Amino acid sequence: MQNNLIIYNTLSKKKERFKPIHPSFVGIYVCGPTVYSDAHLGHARPAITFDLLFRYLTHLKYKVRYVRNITDVGHLENETLGEGEDRIEKKARQEQIEPMEVVQKYVNTYHKNMDQLNTLSPSIEPRATGHIIEQIELIKILINSGYAYESNGSVYFDILKYNKKYQYGKLSGRVLDELISNIRDIEGQDEKRNSFDFALWKKASPEHLMRWPSPWSDGFPGWHVECSAMSVKYLGEEFDIHGGGMDLMFPHHECEIAQSTAALGKESVHYWMHNNMITINGQKMARSLGNFITLDQLFSGDHPALEQAYSPMTIRFFMLQAHYRSTLDFSNEALQAAEKGFQKLMKAVESLNKLKLSENSTIDVIKLKEKCYEALDDDLNSPVLLSHLFEGVRIVNSVIDGTEKIDAPGQVSLKALFNTFVFEILGLKEEKSGKNDEKLTGDLINMIVKLRQDAKNRKEFDVSDKIRLELNKLGVTIKDRKDGVDWERE
Repeated sequence: MQNNLIIYNTLSKKKERFKPIHPSFVGIYVCGPTVYSDAHLGHARPAITFDLLFRYLTHLKYKVRYVRNITDVGHLENETLGEGEDRIEKKARQEQIEPMEVVQKYVNTYHKNMDQLNTLSPSIEPRATGHIIEQIELIKILINSGYAYESNGSVYFDILKYNKKYQYGKLSGRVLDELISNIRDIEGQDEKRNSFDFALWKKASPEHLMRWPSPWSDGFPGWHVECSAMSVKYLGEEFDIHGGGMDLMFPHHECEIAQSTAALGKESVHYWMHNNMITINGQKMARSLGNFITLDQLFSGDHPALEQAYSPMTIRFFMLQAHYRSTLDFSNEALQAAEKGFQKLMKAVESLNKLKLSENSTIDVIKLKEKCYEALDDDLNSPVLLSHLFEGVRIVNSVIDGTEKIDAPGQVSLKALFNTFVFEILGLKEEKSGKNDEKLTGDLINMIVKLRQDAKNRKEFDVSDKIRLELNKLGVTIKDRKDGVDWERE
């Protein structure tokens, strides 16, 4: 299949034609979670964004190696300065368990939530603690090349030295002079040559649990070095796409670029992709604001900010309604609207097998298919794709109403289109949970509709009108037709 894909490259700040390094292979590295708490909305967005990319590239017949890491050491509380307590160690101390128990607990819940959201598993899911040797070897290269230095058993990256040859801040747009002025007066940075240098290796204090031997000290790697080491190991010195949330652009991805460029003498990544952030009712999601919602809470409705439970497919559909580079605001109203939209789409898919076929067709499925590909090729424009798919929903309803005609080949083409774009690429699926409840609800509505029809036959029009009105209030619309009666839910 021809590749017309255009990607917005965060590094160049423009859309670029996607040209993989190797014609039939694509390598992707995406920053995964730091596993010290339950997965939340912020974890879901990059997972769904890059699942869409993975699915589409696979659909385009590329052999894709999708690497998404697990951070299980080195992510300190103050991630900008690389100072403070390790987030996983802090959680272990609070819960009085081993750090690796914390890791395993939250890796398990993260995987469970990702399965619920129907994201495909990555090709490789490396953990930072499983690649300590690779990180140490990378640090040795940086020291030998003069871009890193040892101080009191810790190792730091020399940003001023790097900036003499390369440009630190090229991804995020940060200016080094501004960083110097912002960080200059912060205490506790004495062992660094410059306060803004970042840690590649930290000497462990006596009470620190997560520690490994190294040429410099018993300690642990810095947060940034893991991704440089693991991406090169599994994708090579140069690879196609590096993704993650926009909040990782600085300092994490900026430091990655610096490390890899200094060690290899060239940049590793050809295309940088970043999904935008999530807000809740217009506010940044934060535990202190009381609007921090985990995925389990969303799926169960067990949170004071939620009016109801929202299914995983409602969440996925809602996220796909917005372009991955736009801010996404969660609210009960928006989620309820997404729930109705998703159900409408699924109902149309279900109705495809029940269409009354004609000898000829008034529908151009080929043109609709072209529009769907055009939307995806334009930087994965999922909201435009969904708008085209809802044109397909309109077609299905028009055929049911008799205002348009479809023949057998047209029906096959329309079914293939929905299967390709709704299920295969967008990764939506019919909800499995609650199927018995859905059947019971449908059976009850059918029974009520029959009682209304019996009342009409007895000319008890006040009763039949009342039934219609009450059903309407519940979101059920009755449609009287020449050959009987039909109903649909909003």
